[in-house]
Amino acid sequence: MEEQTRRGFLKTVGSAAVSAGTLSVLPGCASAGQVAGTESKRPNVVLIMTDDQGWGDISSHGNDKIDTPVMDRLAADGAGFERFFVSPVCAPTRASLLTGRYHLRTGTHGVTRGKENMRSEEVTIAEALKQAGYATGCFGKWHNGAHYPHNPNGQGFDEFLGFCCGHWNNYFDTTLEHNGRLVKTEGYISDVFTDAAIEFIEKNKEHPFFCYLPYNAPHSPFQVPDKYFDKYKNRGLDDKTACVHGMVENLDDNIGRILKRLDELKLSDNTIVLFLTDNGPNSDRYNGGMKGRKGSVHEGGIRVPLFIRWPGHIKPGTNISQIAAHIDMFATIIEICGIPMPETLLQDGISLVPLLKGQTGSWPDRMIFTFRSPRGDSSNVPGSVRTQRWRAVKGRNRWELYDMLIDPGQKKNVSKNHPVVVKKLSSAFEAAAADVTKAGFAPLPIQIGYPEWPEVTLPGHEAFLEPLSKKGISYKGRAGWANDYVTNWRSIEAYPWWEIEVVESGRYEVTLMYICSKENVGVKVRVETSGESLEGVVSKVHNPAPLPSPDRVRRGEVYEKIWAPLILGEVELNKGRTKLVVRAVEIPGETAFDLKAVRFRRID
Repeated sequence: MEEQTRRGFLKTVGSAAVSAGTLSVLPGCASAGQVAGTESKRPNVVLIMTDDQGWGDISSHGNDKIDTPVMDRLAADGAGFERFFVSPVCAPTRASLLTGRYHLRTGTHGVTRGKENMRSEEVTIAEALKQAGYATGCFGKWHNGAHYPHNPNGQGFDEFLGFCCGHWNNYFDTTLEHNGRLVKTEGYISDVFTDAAIEFIEKNKEHPFFCYLPYNAPHSPFQVPDKYFDKYKNRGLDDKTACVHGMVENLDDNIGRILKRLDELKLSDNTIVLFLTDNGPNSDRYNGGMKGRKGSVHEGGIRVPLFIRWPGHIKPGTNISQIAAHIDMFATIIEICGIPMPETLLQDGISLVPLLKGQTGSWPDRMIFTFRSPRGDSSNVPGSVRTQRWRAVKGRNRWELYDMLIDPGQKKNVSKNHPVVVKKLSSAFEAAAADVTKAGFAPLPIQIGYPEWPEVTLPGHEAFLEPLSKKGISYKGRAGWANDYVTNWRSIEAYPWWEIEVVESGRYEVTLMYICSKENVGVKVRVETSGESLEGVVSKVHNPAPLPSPDRVRRGEVYEKIWAPLILGEVELNKGRTKLVVRAVEIPGETAFDLKAVRFRRID
């Protein structure tokens, strides 16, 4: 099995279990003897990450227009990092956080159409901890692959409730994925994820657990319960900022619920809680005067909070000024838990445990690299590099340099004054970029046929459209982001297609999820793959209105609809990599149908 192969990268746990040498503690806190012991004494880990919450969306960071008492208390009760960096957008941050490797090294080089996928041979924190006996759960937005073995259940998580794509369309009473099955939920989505996380903690309170909570707020669409929105509107904020602040305060309340339950279960002293966000703010709002926002490789796009609390082990009020990054989380958590590192996969990050213990004397003067997706090919990677003093930014035609100690807002480009520094940092960046991209970015096919995952959905937003000009066919949204679908299908020469890999030959039932208006009924459709084909006719009208959407501001995402199934029949798929094509063979009306997805279900 694929999972067994990946776990073969891990050293055998035994003599490498927790020891006083591995988890020495801070001066004035618990003795090392209280930490050392059996597997059951290993600390639990709660890793919380929010989505599109900027550094400035926290009260204690100088924002007097938002209330975040729990986040503020997390920082006060443990360690806060002054200069902690992630990637400019969602999926890359997640890949680096989970693996300890720069995201381009993992294969993740975008946010949609499969570019968000990590290669399955990557070893995640969840896989390492699960191998060591931890229960593992993920509750929220995954965004590193929607299909097994790239999804949470294939990457080390026993339990998953959430969604795998880049955003979700409705935050109230929505449908989510639970270990591969769709389930209807009740209430606001952040509350639902918190409920599931608390249930997971309660279920696993007697042995070590890893609870990963990648909340999807305050990412758009901008939806939040009235009590939060009204509070910030009454403070005179515009609708978007009022909604964002309300979403963040709701998150703050939910984090408070988790901490309270840990206290009630008497787990707090043996649970390390880590909090960070995945990139800069998703709108122009307070961010401490930094340059840039989400998507930018400047400070404001990638500097985020990191708070780490572990009562009795991390001294309250610890303030860490050394630069650090998401790539350091893997090594840090692994060392704290006394778990062996993967043997074969290169780690880009380093453990932050010495900083947490106040041992800064031998800390390296390091460089932290930020990469955006390559333009065209892997030889041209945009990005920046950060040291304790400098940030060098690769512009379109030249490198910029900023002295972050005296100019934290990046007001003045001093590259002409320090050519030696620019040369050193730019050369290091280009060498690093060449290294992390040497495996390339060949598209990862959607894999079909794993016994562990008998049903596979090919979503419309992951389809590639022919012709490339999109004449005669298009996505509903501007760029085919998550949850989008294929529409405006006017030409029989146009078609959507997916790259698939059948890992085990077998017989499969094929179903299309469609919408078709009355005037377009009668479309003849054919699914083709590896010399096999199935044909059918869209004979039933199904043209529902979009579902109500309680947005506070106009959304950029497509609206949700209810889709109808068209079962085409059964097809024999042979093992191997191939292309799956859906063709509208005959279009009697102006257009064919709208296509949401193609579903495969193993039947033998």
